[in-house]
Amino acid sequence: MPRRALILIEGSRSNGLLYFQAAQRLGLHPITLAADPAQYDYLVAESGEAIGVDTDNFEALLRECLRLRATYEIAGITGFTTRGESVYATVGKLCRHFGLPGPNPVSVERCCDKFAQRQLLARAGVPVPSFRLAANATDVESAAAKIGLPVIVKPAVGNGSSGVRLCRDADELAEHTTYLLGEKNPWRSSPNILVEEFALGSFYDVVTMGNSVVAVGAADFGCPPHFVPCQSMFPAKLTEKEHKRIEDVSLNCLRALDLGWGPANIEFRWTERGPVVMEVNARLPGWTTPRLVQLAYGVDIINEHIKLVIGNECNLRTTHSHAAVARFLVPDRDGILAPVDGTSRAAAVPGVVEVRFYVEPGTRIIRKGDYLDIIGHVIAASPTRTRAEAVLQRATDLIDWSITPFQPPSEPGRSGTAFLAAPDKS
Repeated sequence: MPRRALILIEGSRSNGLLYFQAAQRLGLHPITLAADPAQYDYLVAESGEAIGVDTDNFEALLRECLRLRATYEIAGITGFTTRGESVYATVGKLCRHFGLPGPNPVSVERCCDKFAQRQLLARAGVPVPSFRLAANATDVESAAAKIGLPVIVKPAVGNGSSGVRLCRDADELAEHTTYLLGEKNPWRSSPNILVEEFALGSFYDVVTMGNSVVAVGAADFGCPPHFVPCQSMFPAKLTEKEHKRIEDVSLNCLRALDLGWGPANIEFRWTERGPVVMEVNARLPGWTTPRLVQLAYGVDIINEHIKLVIGNECNLRTTHSHAAVARFLVPDRDGILAPVDGTSRAAAVPGVVEVRFYVEPGTRIIRKGDYLDIIGHVIAASPTRTRAEAVLQRATDLIDWSITPFQPPSEPGRSGTAFLAAPDKS
């Protein structure tokens, strides 16, 4: 009888290992198809099977899956956003080809286009910020004038807050527009720009599976104009009425976008008019969210997602109610990560779940204003929110880390030290 395999399209430096391990616990053999498998260090550590393939090429992926089917029983296919949100549309197409459970590729593609998503939500009566689509600098300027500064300006297609900026005046608007229209940016394959109202208010993060709301968390961000998260907590501190309102709007989003299968992630701002939807992602959220949800609710959403992928029923029942919080380590300047001290002491604090740096000392740090600026995290959990926050603060205070400014270029004839940027392991 052939071995049952779970095909993973690309990988993730935050949750790739968790998917790999969950698949093995479910008796599956995980196989990663990636453009550059070497960037996922957990594959080496776990002796995982990985195959190099152009994951932007559907036909290449299909050929590889057909080849693997000669040796394995393909139990399911899923993937990660390392090379963009469109990977989930590709996953959906592969699942349909092989008759496997998976997302609706048409729904995912509509969701990946932020302008199309906004239109569908607005037509369904879901509260969203005012928005306009722009194809050039003139369009951007006109859209901002109609909406009113400040505005959020971002690529119409993208993920991880890449290219997202708050533009507070005409100079910032012109500068960021020029940047987005630059020839070297990854979103140039879809050059449209989304200009939208700056919705001011607390940020909430909703995790759904199928037609069920699994968890509602809250997050804080660093200083504008960028939106790099600095802390995340589950569950969010909400009244019963507020929670019900967010849950109702979340379910309306799923209906409007036809996302009734599998996981989704819905982001809100609670404004003067209540919860306003910032974005809907047809996937599980990344980074620490799956860990926080499991610690807070007792629901392993990665394990339950894989069960759906292979055609089994998932169990979303909450088994306990704790508070789980993550602090993200974000450099405040460009430079070189200096030697880090205190991680072992921080990890030993009762209630601390994990202390992790994603890059090694000596790594060259150049901030881009998106999620890749995060270089590590600390996770804590406790039966109460107050205790969890206190544990987290104590642990982070024990970690001594800093960024050493870049040295001026060496004078001719004098030796210098070269530092290479760390590879993206998302």
